[in-house]
Amino acid sequence: MKQVLIVFILLTDFIYGQPTLTPEDYIASFKDDAIKEMYLHKVPACITLAQGMLESGCGNSPLCRNANNHFGIKCHKEWGGDSYIMNDDEENECFRKYEKALDSYSDHSLFLFSRSRYASLFELSINDYKGWCYGLKQAGYATDPKYPERLIELIERYNLQELNSIETTPKQTLPIASTIKSEMTIREVYRFNHVRFVIAKENDSYYKISHDFNIELDQLLNFNDFSKTDKIQYGQKIYIQKKRRRALEPYHVVQKNETLKSISQLHGIRLNMLCKKNKLKPEDKLKIGDVLFLRQRKPTTQK
Repeated sequence: MKQVLIVFILLTDFIYGQPTLTPEDYIASFKDDAIKEMYLHKVPACITLAQGMLESGCGNSPLCRNANNHFGIKCHKEWGGDSYIMNDDEENECFRKYEKALDSYSDHSLFLFSRSRYASLFELSINDYKGWCYGLKQAGYATDPKYPERLIELIERYNLQELNSIETTPKQTLPIASTIKSEMTIREVYRFNHVRFVIAKENDSYYKISHDFNIELDQLLNFNDFSKTDKIQYGQKIYIQKKRRRALEPYHVVQKNETLKSISQLHGIRLNMLCKKNKLKPEDKLKIGDVLFLRQRKPTTQK
């Protein structure tokens, strides 16, 4: 696998005349993005990073260079973001285009988390990287019959499994996207679905976040569809802007222990709009496998 990657990198450099990344360069550049996604969405960092290396040729593929698409994710029906057209299995196929690499990493996690066929992977231990590799193939992520073995070879060659230890990973290794300073702290600010958010720290509170960004507490709670009785958890997304009326993905398949509120937070869509699109009330219970519409209203069933 290492020899294949090196040949690909040298060929890319020859054809495109651009600086290239080695596997070591790629790991150093994007491991923090993979770790951040592990905290937020429970996808093992070594899986995310190995998939990024394999799918993007260590960041050197035309799709990655031109569209910041590290995982080869296609538009699919009603993708709400920018697109990039290129020939793949067929001519003029539509691929997702991102503003920056971190957006690609976040969308990759959401892509896995929001589709029922990958649900069984999230029942595995975060350290069971072999189970994840074979599970991805079984769930239909790739057609390459050697896909699991290729991922495992990358993980073990570069010791990527060492990134998976949430307990021993220093919390300050979360990547810096941008910072806003206050007298008390410096917080890292991220963006998803065109909405800025922060990741809750250990012993954090809504008051601290509202203070750091000079936002009224009631306004911060409203941005996130929270009440003052809701508890804040380490690693939780806290939006510091109003969420959107629509998500980037067209739909979401309900997973274990999910609620309308947690799904609205995951996709950066307002709770009232999520409910309206699906003819539900905020307190309604969901069942595993339910399909929620995120961009358009749920079709009316014909009798």
